[in-house]
Amino acid sequence: MRVGGWLFRQRTWLPLPLAAALIFIPPTDPGPTAPFWLAGLALIVAGESLRMWSVHHIGAISRTRSDRLGPLIGTGPFALVRNPLYLGNIALWAGFAVTAQLLWLAPLVIVLLAGEYHAIVRWEEELLAARIGDSYRQYVGRVPRWLPSWTAPGHSERAGTFSWRQTLFSERGTLIAIGTGCLLLFLKQNL
Repeated sequence: MRVGGWLFRQRTWLPLPLAAALIFIPPTDPGPTAPFWLAGLALIVAGESLRMWSVHHIGAISRTRSDRLGPLIGTGPFALVRNPLYLGNIALWAGFAVTAQLLWLAPLVIVLLAGEYHAIVRWEEELLAARIGDSYRQYVGRVPRWLPSWTAPGHSERAGTFSWRQTLFSERGTLIAIGTGCLLLFLKQNL
């Protein structure tokens, strides 16, 4: 559990070695780049769309690096799966691996991030169970941790969503990182 807490607090800089690998490792297939860009960007857009939908429901509390908790959210993507933000992140990074023409790296990214996020989620779940109690345990009983349930009823301890303006403001760092990553990969492939 302590490892999960440490990983949670360090999760901003932990992907930097992965970003460096994407930029500095030469592509394994130096052929046409368009198919890789289309497939990679599709994954990136899917991942960020899931993140935006999630942030629209959970708000800026998703940006905290402390063990501060907001209210229990069971609406939107949180009614389907308990960790949609982490699933969105995994799709983003896998998309960058595909865009970089490093197909061998995509499954490695998925495994590494799944392990990191699993440790973080175990730590978060302990906190939530201790602080929120029965309503969180009921939520855990009806909404799966990783694989979405399309039949789970949406219950919530808090109704409503954040404005899209607030959502975009909260996601500005991720959006800037995505734009920067795409620009760097474009430059890598064209210089």
